Amino acid sequence: MTDTRVGALLDIYGSPDACAAHLLCDRHPADQVAFTVVEDDLSTRRLTYGQLRRDSARFAAALAGLGVGPGDAVAVLMGKSAELVVALLGIWRRGAVHVPLFTAFAPPAIALRLAASRAKLVVADAAQRGKLAPGPDLPADRPWRTVVVGAEPAGEELSFAELTARHTGDEPEGRPVAVGPDGLLVKLFTSGTTGTPKAVPVPLRALAAFHAYLEFGLDVRPDDVFWNAADPGWAYGLYYAILGPLAAGVPGLLLHAGFSPGLTWQVMERLGVTNFTAAPTVYRSLQGEPVPPGVRLRRASSAGEPLTPDVVAWSERELGVAVRDHYGQTEHGMVIANGWADEVRTPVVPGSMGRPLPGWSAAVLDDERDEPAPAGVLGQVAIRVDASPLLWFTGYADAPERTAERFTADGRWYLTGDAATQDGEGRFRFSARDDDVIIMAGYRIGPFEVESVLAEHDAVAESAVVGVPDRLRGEILEAFVVLRPGAAPGPDLVRDLQLLVKARYSAHAYPRTVHFVTELPKTPSGKIQRYLLRERRSREAVAAVGGPGA
Repeated sequence: MTDTRVGALLDIYGSPDACAAHLLCDRHPADQVAFTVVEDDLSTRRLTYGQLRRDSARFAAALAGLGVGPGDAVAVLMGKSAELVVALLGIWRRGAVHVPLFTAFAPPAIALRLAASRAKLVVADAAQRGKLAPGPDLPADRPWRTVVVGAEPAGEELSFAELTARHTGDEPEGRPVAVGPDGLLVKLFTSGTTGTPKAVPVPLRALAAFHAYLEFGLDVRPDDVFWNAADPGWAYGLYYAILGPLAAGVPGLLLHAGFSPGLTWQVMERLGVTNFTAAPTVYRSLQGEPVPPGVRLRRASSAGEPLTPDVVAWSERELGVAVRDHYGQTEHGMVIANGWADEVRTPVVPGSMGRPLPGWSAAVLDDERDEPAPAGVLGQVAIRVDASPLLWFTGYADAPERTAERFTADGRWYLTGDAATQDGEGRFRFSARDDDVIIMAGYRIGPFEVESVLAEHDAVAESAVVGVPDRLRGEILEAFVVLRPGAAPGPDLVRDLQLLVKARYSAHAYPRTVHFVTELPKTPSGKIQRYLLRERRSREAVAAVGGPGA
């Protein structure tokens, strides 16, 4: 049954005349609600497919008038709003390529993506326009034009409202352009956790995978009030808060406001959210607030970083539904999950991120050869290319050498760069980014296991564990710990945390040093950048008198 459904989705989105505007908007009933936009005062605005069809056609005609054609890149620096959806659908209707710019980006990150994508146009919220000003990172003589949303234009800027008002949407330039299954919808840059961000070209046929995840992974149903709280400036938000719901024709929520635990709970209660998904950081923040009596979740899911067992226990106790962990990457979307759909749902084993979803085949590869490792042996998560019909990634834009690193020499496996184990029943247990694995006295240690144990302590809000060079052992473990409000750092707490890890994980894998910090370095999407902590401690160890390991 699941294979039949995957095949049907591949047929829909793999049609030679596939058109994004038709598949994401025009084929749905005009009076059907696509999104409900929620403001910080909890007021709402409903967007129907009919409205989106009209307004995106106007913007598509405006893009044509500005010289944007099929295949051209248009960058978008906007928060979650009605105008964002209109802009994106207008870009795709024109056959152009969307380049996401996360609103937390500083000018250097924006400049890198604009230059690498060769964007012809930038659409930006008024509050973001200052980041596009000429300066050390952005040239005065720029090759792109800027369209501002929500304010009067200044200088050479153009007004989003005025551009769309000039057109009826019935002009030939406003009509949808069919790009086919291999035509690009998005050029999305990776977070740069382990190096320079790489451009991931997302073709139209990727919609089959995004649609499938909504059905099998999240079990989003027509009567759900669905809310993916992730930001569309990043893969999980773009793929599954915007593209997936539009493709599947299921209504979603967009919160046009900054995150806060209190507001999140209010939205859930007021709007009657039944299906919620977000990063573990969101759930950890929600733990600090009482659960409103009106919250009734049918499904709860998590992605982006591994889910610690304490969140699962809390959600089961307080929400009546256990949050399920899901795994994927920018390069392919979600692949492995504790899926919610009846066809794939099985009991959750604590610490496991589940099994491959329908349309995907994955394994943990042995470090010495490109073959599946025995059960329980740590290795690299890999996707079997010839057995994964939903796999759409073929390579990074303009980076053949980086692409080659992602595939085995025979092309059979896509290498994720993430370390994990797989049990005898096929469940995966995440360990770490492959370059985060700590090797101490010959033992390979994934920091996430240690971090999960530290999270069990009442004083710990979050932590990151890294390996630091040591003359005797090669590497030793050190932990960077953020404490909860009211918790006091000190030698007694250090000792308690070390004993906890010894007791709950391994006697040899406890952190030799615990650093209490106010925050951890993270990417804009919220992933912990362990490599920055590792580099810092390596420099300090080398500079220390007597060297590391004393």
